[in-house]
Amino acid sequence: MTTHVDLAARATAFAALHTPAAPLALANAWDVASARVVEAAGAPAVATTSAGVAWSLGSPDGDALARDRALDLVARVVDAVSVPVTADIEGGFGADPAAVGETVTGVLAAGAVGINIEDGHRDPAEQVERLAAARAAADAAGVPLYINARVDTYLRGFGEDATRLDDTLARAAAYLRAGATGVFVPGVLDPTTVAELAKGIDAPLNILLGPGAPTVAAFGALGVSRVSLGSWVAEAAYAVVRRAAEELLSEGTYGALAHSLPYGELNGLLKG
Repeated sequence: MTTHVDLAARATAFAALHTPAAPLALANAWDVASARVVEAAGAPAVATTSAGVAWSLGSPDGDALARDRALDLVARVVDAVSVPVTADIEGGFGADPAAVGETVTGVLAAGAVGINIEDGHRDPAEQVERLAAARAAADAAGVPLYINARVDTYLRGFGEDATRLDDTLARAAAYLRAGATGVFVPGVLDPTTVAELAKGIDAPLNILLGPGAPTVAAFGALGVSRVSLGSWVAEAAYAVVRRAAEELLSEGTYGALAHSLPYGELNGLLKG
């Protein structure tokens, strides 16, 4: 049985993976099989994608999935891999800070040592309270949970272009004071802006990558400590399903399956 001492050590080790010299690269998983595949590829940690998790459980993304179902999935992923797991908990699966604290207690009980929590359309002052509650719950458990505070200014296009960088830096600073460990700014790939974010945020910076983006090393050179693929991997997997189905039904052929993972290899990853 994993103890809080074990979780604390694992959380510390996970935090140490965040460095611009070799950014932590996370290909986000959404179930046990995808987590095992990611680990087998050599990943030093596994991150869940809230969208992929929600879709796999028959729910849309965006605070629609029930907390207990999300935490059950996190627990199964943790049990399936030997590397640290960080869980995307969307907005915290709770209407108020106290509920966010309950979610974090559940995340730790599931064995994860990191979380992503997004501000979305919430007022930054409200998000500060939610982050403080998350940190308090982790402190009460004696675990230095890695809290990756997501700032959605660029992803959602909040505010004016001219002030978005300053707004993002202000939110990041407030979130760090509230107890966040790192800051996640999805929706921005411009090297100049990323470099300004890395310079202005006094904590590890995480950005979201996808098709067409520069390399991980290129962003590391700009000061980025962590990169992730978010829902892209799950989206790509479901795209294969659609291509295979459409090809089968329209052409009667199977070319979409040409690069499938061999049955024996995948099956073997789930044994033992």
